[in-house]
Amino acid sequence: MDKQAIKNRFGIIGNSPGLNYALDVAIQVANTDLSVLIHGESGVGKEVFSHIIHALSPRKHNQFIAVNCGAIPEGTIDSELFGHEKGSFTGAVDSRKGYFETVNGGTIFLDEVAEMPLGTQARLLRVLETGEYIRVGSSKVQKTDVRVIAASNKHMLDLIHSGKFREDLYYRLNTVPISVPPLRERKEDIPLLFRKFAIDFSERYRSEPIQLSDEAWQLLTNYAWPGNIRQLKNMAEQISVLARGREVSAEMIKNLLPDSSVNRLPVLAGGKASSGEFANEREILYKMFFDVKRDVTELKKMFLEFLQNPALASSSKSFEGLHEFAYPDAAPMIDSSTVVLHPVTNGEKMITRVDDHQEVEESLNLTDVEKELIIKALRKHKGKRREASNDLGISERTLYRKLKEYDINE
Repeated sequence: MDKQAIKNRFGIIGNSPGLNYALDVAIQVANTDLSVLIHGESGVGKEVFSHIIHALSPRKHNQFIAVNCGAIPEGTIDSELFGHEKGSFTGAVDSRKGYFETVNGGTIFLDEVAEMPLGTQARLLRVLETGEYIRVGSSKVQKTDVRVIAASNKHMLDLIHSGKFREDLYYRLNTVPISVPPLRERKEDIPLLFRKFAIDFSERYRSEPIQLSDEAWQLLTNYAWPGNIRQLKNMAEQISVLARGREVSAEMIKNLLPDSSVNRLPVLAGGKASSGEFANEREILYKMFFDVKRDVTELKKMFLEFLQNPALASSSKSFEGLHEFAYPDAAPMIDSSTVVLHPVTNGEKMITRVDDHQEVEESLNLTDVEKELIIKALRKHKGKRREASNDLGISERTLYRKLKEYDINE
């Protein structure tokens, strides 16, 4: 079966290089019994690849089951996967077979495998290495012959470093990795997918297919699609239902796209950013870099003035003003006579050395600047997130995400 026939059979639409490569790997590995780990953001269609691998494998006539590890409570996932004996825990009124027993000879797809508890990970590792497992509440070792395909939308190595996922299990699952690209990296496929969804919904709702203007197509193609294919399909259905005419304008697309698509970063102090002020995130980043560069230039000038006119350094008032400008959150300035000034030459760091032993260093890394701005906004508004987000020019949802990302507890 050629690649296009497989796409038609499993409803895969698109010809982007990343998608075709992922499909090639799935086809090649299907005829083996190797474990496969599918990487990809939520909504990219990872489960479809597991069906392809099973359907093209020697196990295709045996059972296939998809298990969402994130949807099973931690206290029952061992029972679901490996089974349990009667009386092994409260509510176990009968013995029960687990998925690894019922799907013997077939394929198990473990979606969101990163959500699996550490204890269950150890049990799964044993199955992968020896084909053996033990029911909950039993001491009898049982054998199974199951192929495991796993998927995750998280960065597994980060979870390993934080102790939330076993490194040995990761490498056992990741025998053959498949990376499914996000929709924003498949821009050439967006029109094809949207047209397919629009035709499907027009048939469902018995209406004519919608038609998009050139500007509307451009908006759809350039949008980031954080929800990937799932979000694009949802958008096609919304437009199919809400469009008053069959011709869809760019204005309607703008109204339906989430506001967070325009501005997902806070701006530097000095004014709020409206949705129309920046065309996209790149312009926001440019503004932040230019503002940082301007501040560094001002600091250079002030340091050079002190170097050229040492008399200024004797004025504690002047020096404290410089210190306050460079380090607004720092402790009160010490005696200026103990300080040696070094001009900023690389545009990256500002350094003040005290007694040749202590060094205060402030990074101008964009992430550090963003984190500092968020903390300042929260302190300014006494922890009120709505007011802080308004001051930063971002939504509350974006602020909440940034608080989790930077582990800020203000």
